[in-house]
Amino acid sequence: MAPNVLAQNTQSGWDVHGYYENDTQYRGEDYTGHTAGLSKMRNTFQLSLGKQVSDHWKFHATLRGTFDGVYRMNASEYGNEAGGPIQLQNSAYQAFVGSPFTNLAQPFVPHGGGLNHDEATMLGLPPSNAFGINSTNPGAPNYNPNQGMIVLGQRWHSVNRGGVEFGVPVRPCNVDPRGCVNFGGYGNLSRHDLEFPEFNNRFDFLREVYVSGDVPLSPTKSLFIKVGRQQVIWGRTDLFRVLDVINPVDFSRNNIYDELEDTRIPMFITTVEYRMGASKWFQDSNLQLVWNMEKFRPSNLGQCGTPNSILDAGCFFRGMKNLWDNGGTVANFAAIPPGTPPNAGGAGFAATDFGPHQIGIRNVVLPKWTLNNSPVGLKFEGVSAGGALSFSLNALTYRSQLPSLHGINTAAINSFTGVPGNAGSPPPFNQIPVEHLIAFDMHFPRVNLFGGSMDYQWDWAKSTIRFEGAYTRGEEFANTLQPQLYSKNPVFRSVIGIDRLSFIPFISGAQATLVSAQVFFQHIYDYQSKHGPLGPEGIPDWKNNLTFTLLVKPTYMNGRLSPQLLIAHDWKAHAGTVSPSINWLVNNHVNLTAGALFHYNDLSRYGFDDCRSCNPWAPFTTYTNANPMQAFTDGSYGLGGIEPLGRFRAGPLGTAGKENQLFVKLRVSF
Repeated sequence: MAPNVLAQNTQSGWDVHGYYENDTQYRGEDYTGHTAGLSKMRNTFQLSLGKQVSDHWKFHATLRGTFDGVYRMNASEYGNEAGGPIQLQNSAYQAFVGSPFTNLAQPFVPHGGGLNHDEATMLGLPPSNAFGINSTNPGAPNYNPNQGMIVLGQRWHSVNRGGVEFGVPVRPCNVDPRGCVNFGGYGNLSRHDLEFPEFNNRFDFLREVYVSGDVPLSPTKSLFIKVGRQQVIWGRTDLFRVLDVINPVDFSRNNIYDELEDTRIPMFITTVEYRMGASKWFQDSNLQLVWNMEKFRPSNLGQCGTPNSILDAGCFFRGMKNLWDNGGTVANFAAIPPGTPPNAGGAGFAATDFGPHQIGIRNVVLPKWTLNNSPVGLKFEGVSAGGALSFSLNALTYRSQLPSLHGINTAAINSFTGVPGNAGSPPPFNQIPVEHLIAFDMHFPRVNLFGGSMDYQWDWAKSTIRFEGAYTRGEEFANTLQPQLYSKNPVFRSVIGIDRLSFIPFISGAQATLVSAQVFFQHIYDYQSKHGPLGPEGIPDWKNNLTFTLLVKPTYMNGRLSPQLLIAHDWKAHAGTVSPSINWLVNNHVNLTAGALFHYNDLSRYGFDDCRSCNPWAPFTTYTNANPMQAFTDGSYGLGGIEPLGRFRAGPLGTAGKENQLFVKLRVSF
């Protein structure tokens, strides 16, 4: 990346520098064979201002504005014309051949063409059942037409494997409001909001605005204070955030591939550092207090219908919100004959029309601003007397920047009886509590973190060793063995990396080549998992996992030409990316980068319990014909597919398996 060229107005004392950047990306075929085409035409202007306002105090501001033209230039993929009518798999179709249910006698049905109220009644369910949606009458409530949609997951995996996919609206929310809600800075954005992401009600165009200064306490000690919108960087590693969790991250900008400096979301923070100077043991040391004073804000995971939605989570959330608000057709859901799973000779699973307020996401519970909700952290940092070792010890209490879904169970309408919970079921089933129901509220739990980091200058190997580790309590994971379908689990994460400038004759001759390798490790404590009669159940995330990265970056032309190869591999997901690129520093003002992203994954590893067999509404959802028979109070039997929980097994690299693309960046600095 080209350095910003400093321009200083000596008369006023202002330091001014900035850049203009165009980032153009072109994406290839998704899993359906459809070529996405232009996936980014982002134009960014950033201006940084600084001024010494007194002997000890400085003012700094960074302003950034972005316009992404992809929503107009490729409107059929990401804009007002995105999506269309969809078809959903109906694996029980052979059971309906020759029956009055002609809509269900087809292997695929349109959205709105699944098992509905009248058909459920004819099959023997109570006439009060709440199956069926309004996909045809715009004048009636909960209108949910078969237009402007994609099938959940179709861009990264097959939707013809017998799973529980459903339709997801993908057009901007000013065009199609279905499933739109504020998930914490995304999820309800109009085309204008997507085109100009910094110009919102959180004033993100004010990227950094703060004052900083020293308060001398003695000749060797001082207080350093910084107050305002800023980034607080605790991490020492690339790509992975272990300690660097004070600021949320905007993954919608370019998934995990932009620099964290550009994707962290600055917050209004006060930092106070007690700088203790040198001592017998340390060349330097300081104690830092961090208080995030701004209203809670989670990471931006990317709105469905945009080019970058990490884990495809934005589409899952929007689709689930639409299911709650308006109902929808879910592929391969109802067992045919009733109570018969596939291992007991069942004919398959019928596409099913669930009505409003039965399954999906009901509410998003964003934490209010209170002192109790504001993150507070403490870090001790030191440099050894010889200077070879620098380290930190860190502690932070904060709200998770990633959402957790909590089952609401009895608050949802029972599809079979038309009333909430099991109150309308025949005795004694009306006394059985509803559990394991796929109806949720979204929460952001409190997390406590303890950790540390280290840099060691290994002179013998001419290398730098980097380490980060963190233990957290309070994080929540999807868990189909629990009644509310989530559990709290302690987690340990660590990264160890090594950087070395090497002279490799066959790569860059007499000029140095940077070789950087990292290993990221995650372990989930109190892990729950078992293999049910029909498949795996419990926590979909891997109990232990490793992710590896390798960066090789030689230089030519006295550092002005830098090819680069970045490789990342997720061990358990069998997924990864290979990204070659080349950077040319044309002059001190103009920088050009061109490259590609190539992804791979292994879909055979991502199937997991999807809660079709979770049995929330006994006796209607009980697999009475299973061997062994499912008890009326049992939880899941493990019937599953890739959706929805397979995304957690695939991870960010696996869910990007079909996001292969070319990119060109031009940056002009001043």
